[in-house]
Amino acid sequence: MRRFRTCFPAVPRELLNWFPGHMGKGMKQMQQKLKQIDCVIEVHDARIPLTGRNKDFRTTVSGIKPHILVLNKQDLIERRTADAILQRLRQQDGETENIIFTNCKNQNCSGVRRVVPLAQELICGSDRYNRATEKDFCIMIIGVPNVGKSSLINALRNRHLHRKGASQVGALAGVTRSVLNRIRISQDPSVYLLDTPGILQPNIGDTETGLRLALQNFRYVELLGLTEPTDSIAEALVGGAVHHGKTIRMKQLDGTVAIRPDVVAAAKLMLKAFRTGALGRIMLDEDKINVRQ
Repeated sequence: MRRFRTCFPAVPRELLNWFPGHMGKGMKQMQQKLKQIDCVIEVHDARIPLTGRNKDFRTTVSGIKPHILVLNKQDLIERRTADAILQRLRQQDGETENIIFTNCKNQNCSGVRRVVPLAQELICGSDRYNRATEKDFCIMIIGVPNVGKSSLINALRNRHLHRKGASQVGALAGVTRSVLNRIRISQDPSVYLLDTPGILQPNIGDTETGLRLALQNFRYVELLGLTEPTDSIAEALVGGAVHHGKTIRMKQLDGTVAIRPDVVAAAKLMLKAFRTGALGRIMLDEDKINVRQ
C-alpha cells in the first residue's frame, strides 16, 4: 500500500504573504474609481465559494454600493451543492447579498441572463449620490485572480451587444494588470463595466487556506499515466511528461544534447485539466457547507 507523508513542511511565510506590486496599485486605482460606479460585482469560483475571497473588498471597494456575488464555473460543481452554498454564504457574517451562479462559457445560462437586470434593479433602488442624474450605469467587476472576471465581461458583452473581444482572458493569474477604461456591455439600458486586476488579500490567513486553493484529487493518476497516487509533485510531473511524450532538449556542458521530461508542459496539462473539469466536479469547501446526500 502506498504510504503518504503524514505532514508537509511548513509553508514559507513569504508564500502566505504573496502580494505583487501590481495588486497594491490595482487596489488604489479601484478606490479612485469608486465615484464613477453604481454597483460592484464580485466574481468568485463556485468550487471554493467560502475560502479565498478577498475580505478587504467589503471595506475598501464595495462599501455602501449595491453588491452582487457571482459564483462562476457552476458547471464544475454538483448541482445539489448550490442550495447549501447559498445557505452557508447567507449565514456567514450575516451576508444578505445577491448571489448568482454562472457558467460564463455559456452566454445563455440563466445566471448570465440575470446579471444586468439585477444590477439595474439594485442601482435604481439605491442612492446614487453624485451619479443620481446620470442615465447610464457603471459597474465595477472585482475578484481574486483566475475566477472568470474577464470571461463574465465578454459573455455579457456578447449577449447584449453581440460583440466579442472586450477583455483579454488568460490562463495565468494577473493578465488584467490595471483598471481599464469603461467597456460598454449593453445599449438599452446603457451599461458600462470596469475590468480590474485580480487582487488577493495581502495575507493568506493560514496554511490550510493556501493549500485549499490548490487542492486536487486522485483523478490526476489516470491523467498523468501514473501507476498509483503520489504526494511528490516532482514524481507526478515527470511521470506525466513521460506519459504524454512531453520532452525538452537541453544542451549539456560537453556540447551534447540531452532529452529530458518537460515538467512545465506536464504542469500546464494538469492545471488545464482542473480548470476545464477534466478532473471531475470538485467542491473544495465541502467540509464547510452542509450538503445533503
